[in-house]
Amino acid sequence: MASWSPDTPCSCDCFVSVPPASALPAVIFAKNSDRPRDEVQEVVFVPAGTHAPGSRLQCTYIEVEQVSKTHAVILSRPSWLWGAEMGANEHGVCIGNEAVWTKEPVGEGEALLGMDLLRLALERGSSAREALHVITGLLERYGQGGSCREDPTPFCYHNTFLLADRTEAWVLETAGRLWAARRIQEGVHNISNQLSIGSDISAEHPELRPHAQVQGWWDGQGTFDFAQVFSLSQQPVRMEAAKARFRAGQELLQQQQGGITAEVMMGILRDKESGICMDSGGFRTTASMVSVLPRDTTQPCVHFLTATPDPSRSVFKPFIFGVGAAQPPQVLSPTFGAQDPVRTLPRFQTQVDRRHPLYRGHQVALGLMESEQARGQQLRQKQRDLEQEGLVAVRRLLTRECAPPAQELGGLFQAFVEKETQAYS
Repeated sequence: MASWSPDTPCSCDCFVSVPPASALPAVIFAKNSDRPRDEVQEVVFVPAGTHAPGSRLQCTYIEVEQVSKTHAVILSRPSWLWGAEMGANEHGVCIGNEAVWTKEPVGEGEALLGMDLLRLALERGSSAREALHVITGLLERYGQGGSCREDPTPFCYHNTFLLADRTEAWVLETAGRLWAARRIQEGVHNISNQLSIGSDISAEHPELRPHAQVQGWWDGQGTFDFAQVFSLSQQPVRMEAAKARFRAGQELLQQQQGGITAEVMMGILRDKESGICMDSGGFRTTASMVSVLPRDTTQPCVHFLTATPDPSRSVFKPFIFGVGAAQPPQVLSPTFGAQDPVRTLPRFQTQVDRRHPLYRGHQVALGLMESEQARGQQLRQKQRDLEQEGLVAVRRLLTRECAPPAQELGGLFQAFVEKETQAYS
């Protein structure tokens, strides 16, 4: 059975601020995606679509039934798979997922990855609550499973999710097909590779408690604490490390409560001392995302994405759904069709170069930052200036100091990707 070992890399951190914790009347979402250090993460824009009755949809490993209409989405995803580590849709729904291991066994059988469930929920859910129901429905029907990294040695896990929209957030934590959810209507919250829902359950699988009783994990009499009942009695080393990151994330959020902005969230994602911005044990933060979801529905939601590793030396670039939204080719990885190692059986027997143009330029820039002090400092300053330009543009937009045409808003991400690519040329 492929699950974890003491050295199994497993880390990610998701954060949310719901008014009045935010400095402005908006929900603010953030995630660091921590993955194998050489894995390339691309940013993919998928427009809304309509689909014929009876259509089938190929996910990473299995097919599922397609729905008649899907929402436009922006995704940050490991470039070898179909799903996504984090993303948003045109209705202002954001989702991030995390690996988790529980008393419920993790099998090697191929099903839906947690990352597939995330993308499906964004494509089909117009609110955080609706997206949650999409995940739990698909989980019940298809289950979760399959290797979660591009390697011949299987690496499998179950998933927790942080879902947010303009009004609220939800934490969804799973154990096989079972699940529990908690609604967050105000304040701050974070998740870090462990079960966090205790007795404060807002919704749950109908068989959750009966199953725990049958397994002898709960006597059916006392308080039902989901995390206590379903967590492993002996945690692997890296899950113990996740507890420290979780506590550090809590503290960083609480220190800024009432004044949380996109910049504050970016600072938290860049925090190396806590391990939230991570680079250890063959893993690192391979991409990051921060989203501002205004309560005022006349204002656009803004999603900042890096498309490059190490947020402390990357640029958060703003994306807004609009008329001119399109796929920037600089952040799209090459494709390999039927010859892709994920498509040929047995899977992952060979490796291919998935680096996209921005990733390549960023890697050169990182090398210069580490080897040539003067040139490296110049490049880092260019990154800061470019990010600040984007933050100022978004701030003016959300404070109604300017009202650019829809076409310009839709092309914002493309423009900043081009500027960053030029900075590395």
